[in-house]
Amino acid sequence: MLNYRVLNYTFENLKEKHMTFEQVFDHILNFMRLNPNGNYKLMIGTDSQVQHDHTLFITGIVIQCEGKGVWACLQKNKVPRKITNLHEKISYETSLSESVFSMFTQERKDAMYEIVLPYVDRGASFTIEGHIDIGAGERNKTRVFINEMIARIESMGAQPKIKPDAFVASSYANRFTK
Repeated sequence: MLNYRVLNYTFENLKEKHMTFEQVFDHILNFMRLNPNGNYKLMIGTDSQVQHDHTLFITGIVIQCEGKGVWACLQKNKVPRKITNLHEKISYETSLSESVFSMFTQERKDAMYEIVLPYVDRGASFTIEGHIDIGAGERNKTRVFINEMIARIESMGAQPKIKPDAFVASSYANRFTK
């Protein structure tokens, strides 16, 4: 992992600031318990924006119950320089997502699975996705990094998603990088 500085381990959303990961995880479990027979996706993705004298990275965590809403939060990390090398920037975005994925230990993932497990025969589901802010289009300069970044997300036990399906990185996180 690229180590630019000590990572920020607090999270926030529009209602709460300075949440610990334990508080984030409690929010996720509580959200899932509201509708245990739902179809859930836990999605994590990072986007960045080069600013005047730094590069701002936003990692989003979104738990979605299809047709029933979402709960989301984000983590901000600032590198005190402009990162202009595309591979370095995409790689660090992926590293930050990996850092958040690593907080979802097997024990925590099992706790989420156990909420929907009694309802699987009624259609309940739970999946984990890693949203990468890269695209496969011919004109997209990030396409050369697709295989590398997909392999990294898969190694975390998540289903990789790229544009246009990587909305946590390309829309949610992107919105807060400005």
